[in-house]
Parts: sequence; C-alpha cells; structure tokens
Amino acid sequence: MQDLIVTLDGPAGSGKSTVARVLAQRLGLEFLDTGAMYRGITAMAIARGVDVHTETHLVNELVRHCEIGFDWATDPPRLHVRGQDLTGRLRDDDVTGGVSAVARLPAVREVMVREQQRIGREHPRLVTEGRDQGSVVFPGAAAKFFLEASPAVRAQRRADQMRAAGRRVDVERIREQITARDAADASRSVAPLICPEDAERIDTSEMQLDEVLDLLTARVRALPGGGPRATS
Repeated sequence: MQDLIVTLDGPAGSGKSTVARVLAQRLGLEFLDTGAMYRGITAMAIARGVDVHTETHLVNELVRHCEIGFDWATDPPRLHVRGQDLTGRLRDDDVTGGVSAVARLPAVREVMVREQQRIGREHPRLVTEGRDQGSVVFPGAAAKFFLEASPAVRAQRRADQMRAAGRRVDVERIREQITARDAADASRSVAPLICPEDAERIDTSEMQLDEVLDLLTARVRALPGGGPRATS
C-alpha cells in the first residue's frame, strides 16, 4: 500500500482537528492531532505545579523525560502522557492559556517534531493537523492544506464545541485567547505558523463542514494512492 501523508495546518480554532479526523475516516487513513501533544505536555506540567510561563527550564526537563503517545485503538486516538489519559484535560482553560508558552520552547518543539515524524513512519497513511506539519514535520507530504477563518468565526466554533461538551462558555474570552494565540504562533522563533508555499489555502469562514470535507476529499482522492482505501 502506497504511503500517503496529508497535512492540515492553520491557526487556532480553524477547524483543523474536526476536518482532519473526519477526512481521515472518509479516506480510510489514520488521524494525528499534534495540537493534543502540546496540550498534553502543558496539562502534565500544570499537574506537577509548574508555571509554564516562568519555569521554562522545568517544562524542558519534563518533556525530555516524558513518554507521550496515542491509543490508536480508539477513534479519535486518546492521548496518554506518562501512562495517564489526559484527553479530557486538553481543552480546559488553564491548558489553553498555557499551551502557546509551551509550544514556543525550542526543546519542546524538537521533541514533538521527532515524535510526530516517528508516528508518521509507523503510520504512513495519515492525516495530520497542526501548525507546522506541512512546513517542518512532513515537508514532503503528498497533500498540504492551510485552513483559516476569521477570529470571530473561530471563537464561535470553539464555543459551540465546548457547549456540546457541557462546559460553560465565554465567547469573548475565547476570541481574545485565539487572537493572542495567533500572534504568539506567528512570531515564535522556531517553526512559526506559516502557510507552506505548496499548500492549498482554504478560507472556511463561509463554508459548512461538509463543503470543506468534500473539497479536501476530492483533492486527496485525485492523488496516486489516495483512493484505494477511501470510504464514503
């Protein structure tokens, strides 16, 4: 079976995780949520009493000795850090507020990129989403997409997800967090958020989920190796 890596990059709240997960299902590929990995490290650091904004040396030490991976038997795969299932913590406010500080650390990104590339070798038919997948982690990917939307739209989508999970929502606070995350991701010195030159840029602000999925599905199925295991 021919290898097939599909990357979806874009800013926070652009719908990458949802699109990537469903796209993988449609195409019969596996799904990698790289943002969950950074959030998992953040959640673990917070649980250990580390201030991720000021005690960066402790975050660096934690990630160097941290076993992080996914349970691929579940859909979507659940995240485990040092044997703990932290999936339920990943969208909590304290994790959301700290993940940019963690993700900008060169030592953290070095470990995460290495682990993501390892996953790509072990799961070579993969849809992977994040902020540097097409630019840094998988520059030779067969298909690259960059999803974007306005901050207001992204905030509302994130709020809807949280309400569906039974959580309290402050849409304005979510919008502020998203705007701050955009600035942090675009300005960091290591692997900043960019649209790869060979990626297709897609503004999803006025698109429904199925429209985005239909477009990406057609693009990937047109590629060599993009169709044999595809499902409807």
